Amino acid sequence: MNIDEIKKVLPHRYPFLLVDGVETVEENQIVAYKNVSISDPVFQGHFPDYPIYPGVLIIEGMAQTAGILLLRGIKGVPLFLGIDEARFKREVRPGDKLVYEIKVRSKRMGMVTVEGVAKVKGEVAAKAKLLLGVKT
Repeated sequence: MNIDEIKKVLPHRYPFLLVDGVETVEENQIVAYKNVSISDPVFQGHFPDYPIYPGVLIIEGMAQTAGILLLRGIKGVPLFLGIDEARFKREVRPGDKLVYEIKVRSKRMGMVTVEGVAKVKGEVAAKAKLLLGVKT
């Protein structure tokens, strides 16, 4: 999926659309990416002399990627309901391609639990378990 197709699924828009493309989509997993650029507005303040992509935005990118998976074939707004076991393993800097790997672990009462891993050059940058839903 390219950015135009992503915008047909997700309600997010610049500067808060944090997924640039989708590499693969299967029934219960998805791989997507964000090209981290020095022109991203967040780097004006985080941090001007040593830009690091914020962990909270990495987690949000994982949630948006999961939202793409959950919204396939339906109209709705993805809801980010919870985060567990979030860990940050490596810095993400301008010029990095941040790859989001999301796997569905359970579906129950309209909520979905996923495991997310964000990688740069094959190295884990962050990982977390996320709880999501969809408002239709």
